[in-house]
Amino acid sequence: MSIILRILFVVAGGIVALFVARDSLHFDLIQTWVSIVLMAVVAAIAGFWARRRKA
Repeated sequence: MSIILRILFVVAGGIVALFVARDSLHFDLIQTWVSIVLMAVVAAIAGFWARRRKA
């Protein structure tokens, strides 16, 4: 589980780095928000994927 979270944080860091400077005071906060959104997207995709396989 921690490996998945680390991968999501790396991806979130890359996405946030495109829009926010790394030395910004809010970089960590925005990175956390983006990683939460990514986790929600991954969970939604997993849910729809499982639903699709049952149908």
